[in-house]
Amino acid sequence: MAKNTAQFMLERLADWGVRRIYGYPGDGINGLLGAFHEVGDRVEFTQTAHEELAAFAACAHAKFTGEVGVCMATSGPGAIHLLNGLYDAKLDHQPVVAIVGQQKRMGLGGNFQQEVDLNSLYKDVASEFVQVCMVPAQAAHLVDRAIRIARATRSVTCIIVPDDVAEAEHEDPPRAHGAVFSGEGFPNPPRVIPQETDLRRAAEVLNEGERVAMLIGAGAFGAAEEVKQVADILGCGVAKALNGRAALPDDLPYVTGSIGLLGTKPSNDMMEGCDTLFMVGTSFPYSEWLPEPGQARGVQIDIDGKMIGIRYPMEVNLVGDSREALRALIPRLRRKEDRSWREEIEQNVERWWEILQERAMEDAEPLNPQRVFHELSSRLPDRCILTADSGSGTNWWARQLKLRDGMMAALSGTLATMCPGVPYALAAKFAYPDRPVIASVGDGAMQMIGINALIDVAKYWHRWSDPRLIVLVLNNRDLNQVTWEQRVLAGDPKLEASQDLPDFPFARYAEMLGFKGIRVDDPDDVAHAWDEALASDRPVVYEAVTDPEIPPLPPHIRFEQAQKMAQTLAKGDPHEIRIAWNSLKGKLTEFTTR
Repeated sequence: MAKNTAQFMLERLADWGVRRIYGYPGDGINGLLGAFHEVGDRVEFTQTAHEELAAFAACAHAKFTGEVGVCMATSGPGAIHLLNGLYDAKLDHQPVVAIVGQQKRMGLGGNFQQEVDLNSLYKDVASEFVQVCMVPAQAAHLVDRAIRIARATRSVTCIIVPDDVAEAEHEDPPRAHGAVFSGEGFPNPPRVIPQETDLRRAAEVLNEGERVAMLIGAGAFGAAEEVKQVADILGCGVAKALNGRAALPDDLPYVTGSIGLLGTKPSNDMMEGCDTLFMVGTSFPYSEWLPEPGQARGVQIDIDGKMIGIRYPMEVNLVGDSREALRALIPRLRRKEDRSWREEIEQNVERWWEILQERAMEDAEPLNPQRVFHELSSRLPDRCILTADSGSGTNWWARQLKLRDGMMAALSGTLATMCPGVPYALAAKFAYPDRPVIASVGDGAMQMIGINALIDVAKYWHRWSDPRLIVLVLNNRDLNQVTWEQRVLAGDPKLEASQDLPDFPFARYAEMLGFKGIRVDDPDDVAHAWDEALASDRPVVYEAVTDPEIPPLPPHIRFEQAQKMAQTLAKGDPHEIRIAWNSLKGKLTEFTTR
């Protein structure tokens, strides 16, 4: 029996190594859905409760495995719902292929139901490649190019499949003028090494520096040993952009942790005191947290020449793979005999961990969110995978958790969108069913779409060899990150009409789904609750009732921020007394911990 185009496309994806497609059904992809019966277990359709969750999961699959993530949705509304997760992939440079349905060709242009101009809709998010499969003979090269371009450019690509084409009998292109023939398969990544003259110039700058600061990002994954060698030779510290959270363990004494508003004081101090900046595999966007222009000489390594020299006026730019470039650079570096800069950094790091512990133990009403993360940190299982959503909890996730070697971590680093925390965790469990996964999510993101993602977890968790998927929900009944941004960035008091959230029984909801639900509102119960969650034989929702007035203090309060906060208090924030007291306590800890 002849195969249709949909079946051919799924088989072609399987030939490329695609084993799972996240998606949600609709009549615009009926042909594709029916073809899953024919391909058997070569490719599995994994239903999510919303198309946005499917796109997030595909992005997370790419982040955690290095493979191409694939998602699928119907025409019109389904394709629209994919966009947020696809932009997450685009901005974090992840290879994702979106396959979206379209109305039958004969109806296009007729204002037909659910007809959307998908080429225009997707031309930005899938700017490298978006094409409509107009005839069956196109199917092979469209699948091949979508995957190959996604991998080669680390970007989002899209194939639009009209329903009548999907259901039409597949045919190979004729051997005629205008036909395109292609094949599947992608080579191992090439060795991209900078030119000798550029390596020599970079080494000269780094060797002449007396106080070198390294900043690494997601591009440094796979180059941990080389980063360690360079840090030892140069006697420097290493800060990490959030997308590079797991690129280097936090238990190394010279790792200063995250940088920026969500960063650490040692990272900030290192940037303010350095005379040389060495950026490796990162496009960290906030230049105000880097050295002032003219303060430091700069060297940068990035595989993408478009991302070179756009954050700091670098003296030497190296286009190349981080691991290969560092390996080529290391023999040219001279070990710095004066280790005073490194010793200062290590002392600052040691003191910072003490400050974080003391901040975590400060009183709050009812729970200090920092304590929730602090108690988890020492209990993190080996090889665990951590995901985070976007919100005030991301501050504590970035600072309080001490990641060890072998752990993985991911979040929406550049788009910083709400809602990826739980679907990221779902994708992590499918990719590594034997590893524990812990997601950290605010109550805003959980109410927006997270509770729907829990339905997906309930559907699939019995398939995982290690059932531990823990979702930490910070329940403070406030859209907390935006509340603090209003106070600190705009100088406005909290607008309760926009910021207050209704209470939701997250732990009880988890129990309805067959999970373990744990609700904690007593500081003395925080540690025991983590032990209980980590020992569970099923997924867990750990609902922590936290204080929204614990300020997510940046590592250094700038004058403009202090000025805006003063304006906020002068205008009469509804929680001004507690804000002032909690802010004071947090800063006093820095001065008293010596």
